[in-house]
Amino acid sequence: MLLTALISSLTIIFSLTPGYGCVEIIGGHDVPSHSRPYMASIQVNRKHNCGGALIKPAWVLTAAHCADGKAKLNSVVLGIDSLRENTKAKQVFKIKKEFPHRSFDRNTKENDIMLLQLDRAVDINKFVYILRLPKRYSDLKAGTHCTVAGWGITKQNSKTPSNRLKEVNITIVDRGTCNDKDHYNDKPKVTANMLCAGDKNGNDACEGDSGGPLICNNKYSGITSFGEGCGNAKYPGIYTALTNKYLDWIKEITAPISQPDY
Repeated sequence: MLLTALISSLTIIFSLTPGYGCVEIIGGHDVPSHSRPYMASIQVNRKHNCGGALIKPAWVLTAAHCADGKAKLNSVVLGIDSLRENTKAKQVFKIKKEFPHRSFDRNTKENDIMLLQLDRAVDINKFVYILRLPKRYSDLKAGTHCTVAGWGITKQNSKTPSNRLKEVNITIVDRGTCNDKDHYNDKPKVTANMLCAGDKNGNDACEGDSGGPLICNNKYSGITSFGEGCGNAKYPGIYTALTNKYLDWIKEITAPISQPDY
């Protein structure tokens, strides 16, 4: 009861990994201290690999391609703004099991979504908190203002993630525009399961930001997935949209009675 009350009182309405295109925070700024308590750093041997969002006390939502690397994901860190932070707010968890979407396609980038089950429930507090999923999905119109956050690299050609959690403002771009010959040219095709978002100045997310949440109209709307180059206005970032089929899939996987091996 106490945990439920705390979650209710605090509820917030609101990738790319190396070798998977570019998703880093370009043109962004540091987030206010502990203002994104749902943000997760998914790590390999204590090094940041991808972002994610805490959606239930023992579940983190991220991108499926984050598990594509040679090294196995092995920990999730919550409650931090800085990757070097070592305070009482920091909570570290082992990954009990990975649930990449069974239909994830590495070539088309379709179904780039994954759930991570933690080895135990988190301690919900003002530093570690759940990002509420939408009840149902409504497609976003071109021009919708969004934000994306992460610890990804902040300069092109850099290999070092940002120590500080950063975010950037971006805008939804029409899929037809994203797919035309002046942009992605259907290689790969931006589908109805994806959102295209960027900025005329090239503000963007990139390497190390994969899996992080896209927030639009103060709602959790998508997952950082892929891009082409970094900070290039011609190639806006592509995000897995939290469509109804994915919301139903999340409910199925995280149901307390059974967890199918997807």
